[in-house]
Amino acid sequence: MTRRSLGASSLRRQLMVGILLPVVLLIAFNTVSLYHQALLAADTAYDRTLLATAKSIGELLEIGSDELGAPKLHAKLSYSALEAFEADNRSRIYYRVSGFAGEMVSGFEDLPTWRGKLPEQGPYAALVTFYDAQFRGEPVRMAVLLQPVAGTAGQGMATIQVAETLELRHTLARQILIATVWRQVLLVLVIGVVVVVVVQRATSPVRRLSQQLLERSEGDLSPVLAPDAPREWRPLVDATNQVVERLSQLLEYQKRFIRDASHQLKTPLAVLKVQVQSALHGDVEPMQALSEIDQTVSRATQVANQMLALAKVEQLRQGLESLPTQDWAELTRAVALDLAPLIAEQQLDFDIVTEPAAVDSHAWALRELTRNLLHNAILHTPAGGGLSIQLVRAESQAVLTIADSGPGLSAGQQAQLFLPFAAGSASKGSGLGLAICQGIAQSLGGAVALENRIRQGQIEGLDAVVRLPLSVSVQS
Repeated sequence: MTRRSLGASSLRRQLMVGILLPVVLLIAFNTVSLYHQALLAADTAYDRTLLATAKSIGELLEIGSDELGAPKLHAKLSYSALEAFEADNRSRIYYRVSGFAGEMVSGFEDLPTWRGKLPEQGPYAALVTFYDAQFRGEPVRMAVLLQPVAGTAGQGMATIQVAETLELRHTLARQILIATVWRQVLLVLVIGVVVVVVVQRATSPVRRLSQQLLERSEGDLSPVLAPDAPREWRPLVDATNQVVERLSQLLEYQKRFIRDASHQLKTPLAVLKVQVQSALHGDVEPMQALSEIDQTVSRATQVANQMLALAKVEQLRQGLESLPTQDWAELTRAVALDLAPLIAEQQLDFDIVTEPAAVDSHAWALRELTRNLLHNAILHTPAGGGLSIQLVRAESQAVLTIADSGPGLSAGQQAQLFLPFAAGSASKGSGLGLAICQGIAQSLGGAVALENRIRQGQIEGLDAVVRLPLSVSVQS
């Protein structure tokens, strides 16, 4: 197992984390919110009980007279009377009744006296308010009821405080919370199971495809067939088939290159060996033998260089490198200068006209393209004949025309000259030059054409025309 596979993320894990994590966070937030809502609901429910308790206490209040004849509040109430309002033995109720002047009348004397204000508009049709407080070290819920009391001795407003511990309220809130949370946990488990099952089913075509590829023979580069793959997997399958197709073409080219190279180099090497043996045995004169060996080595060198150029053209065709911008006119003039000795040797009437033409290409590719075409034109132009080069810009293309005054091409030669090793004349080349030119032009998005130049029904020469797109920076 490679380091890449160890660090690769799992689709199942991504979905589990991507789906379950937000759900779990939402459930956690919802749980806290639900617990507070449950407490509020419990407060609402049990606050009614507290109010009923306070009203019941208020109904047991009476007004009497003190020694001075002033009205005085009395309460005939025992704690046992409040047991009916206790839901169970987990909660306890405390109460305090304060008189008209705030004096202690009945209940628990240490229960703090209420000093607050009633709300302007409460939920009940009574002078009552509720709040949370502490009593004897425990949290309690307090209800305060202002109860009007009237009698023969007078009338006044009594203050009734009823406090209840919160055990029962918390128990109810927890029950509501647990009843809801276990359903949410079950929902998370269901989502997790669904994610696992769905991912397992969705990735099954990929596993079958992987097994199919593993079971292939080493040389099998046929397209991948995945008819049952989901629509979302089709781009991956198509891209895989494109890569396989390019790999197949590359391997086929390598096989063809090795076959052609071995075939083309085998003959000059065999001839070279015979020539050397003849020279060693004294069958030919030394100078003649050296001359023949030099010609054979030159031919083998030319074939090897052109084979290497053809390999570089294939690399260019694959688009493995980025292309800089070159001035084709400058390179064309440099190539013409390099071949000037051959032009002078043939005593050709040579003319060259160029204008700047920026093309996206490697310099070696443009030089190789121009050199091969110009060299072919020099070889096929009779001594003293005319030869011209013209490079112009036509709309979004650069057009190079090399016009010679040779015999031109027959229809059969035009059909096969762009094939590797299909030389027009066995004595004038290896047959790779035009194949290299066509490969370079096609890799650069252009084309090469060989056209007979006809005047008055007679062929007066051959035009080699190359069209390449101008650089994008020039076009824009």
